[in-house]
Amino acid sequence: MSNQSYDPRVNRLKLGSTDDPIKVEEGENWNIYEVFHQEKRGAHHEHVGCVHAPDPQLALVFAKEQFGRRKKCVNLWVVRSADILAFDLEDEDMFANNMEKTYRDASGFKVMEKINKFKGAGKQPPAKDGKEK
Repeated sequence: MSNQSYDPRVNRLKLGSTDDPIKVEEGENWNIYEVFHQEKRGAHHEHVGCVHAPDPQLALVFAKEQFGRRKKCVNLWVVRSADILAFDLEDEDMFANNMEKTYRDASGFKVMEKINKFKGAGKQPPAKDGKEK
């Protein structure tokens, strides 16, 4: 596959240069790669779809052609679908949290009286002689 593209951005990828065409043998399937794009620097990457490709480098080129021109895009990720791991649905209880979190409450501190006293001190009307107490 020749790397010479009319798009200089593809040429910058420095993909391996071989003049041999990519051959797909009878019954051989290309991998599926999930594509994530980033609309602006600092933003998170969002899943936008998938592409079929024989290797990650060509998946990146296919992703650029398919998803890099539709919306504003500054970066693309491609991940082989087979490399994505997830928990089974039966493991849902693993994420159950203890909703009893009294250790986060400030109930052990006796400061409400001091706070109310402080608030009450600020609401006193000024003295009749114009001087503050």
